[in-house]
Amino acid sequence: MINKWSENGIAGVVAVSTNLKSSYDILKLKQEYPNFIRAAIGHHPEEPPPNTRDLYELIDLVHQERKQLAGIGEIGLPTYKKEELYTKYSEEQFIDVLETFLRLAKKENLPVSLHAVHEEAKKALISLKKLKVELAHFHWLKASASTVNEIVSSGYFVSVTPEVCYRERDQLLVKQIPLEQLLIETDGPWQHGGPFSERQTTPLLLKEITTCLANILHIRYNELLEIICHNTKQLW
Repeated sequence: MINKWSENGIAGVVAVSTNLKSSYDILKLKQEYPNFIRAAIGHHPEEPPPNTRDLYELIDLVHQERKQLAGIGEIGLPTYKKEELYTKYSEEQFIDVLETFLRLAKKENLPVSLHAVHEEAKKALISLKKLKVELAHFHWLKASASTVNEIVSSGYFVSVTPEVCYRERDQLLVKQIPLEQLLIETDGPWQHGGPFSERQTTPLLLKEITTCLANILHIRYNELLEIICHNTKQLW
């Protein structure tokens, strides 16, 4: 679908990984579409922690493919499968994996895409600040107002999804984010609800997110689009 997206004004996508195999798949896509794909590799926290061999291979892959990478991700702490995962693994194991990737990102001067929502957002923030990581993106953030304030005061980026068009929670969240730290995303292929319930999630929805945000924030569409594009290029 990349050609269709390009024809409709999408200049590129940040493509994140979920595990070791996915990381290789993303790098292959990057080779095929070098100007369109911004590749990020990592291990998603809603999966069991990687075994030692896979973790070391992922670390080596980042070092070897550094020039092909735009970031590390998706990494973070589990929320939706936390109850299930914590019957087999400890929270400390997940924090250790997260901090391993954070150190790696800092060493390679790469941003991180974080899956850290609700109470896990605060825990991830503690790790970021402890390790003095400067380049971070809290994707699809859901957190208390105080945690959101701490995230943005630390200079980190926050993105909203199509849910901002139909969920009050996200509409309130976006008003807490300084414009210079605001990003948008679709989290495709995740299926969204509301006006998007019958539509496939693709980067084409970014235009509608921007329209909704322009109305919420009382700012002209083109001005907002310019700011978001600048933020995206600055981080990714």
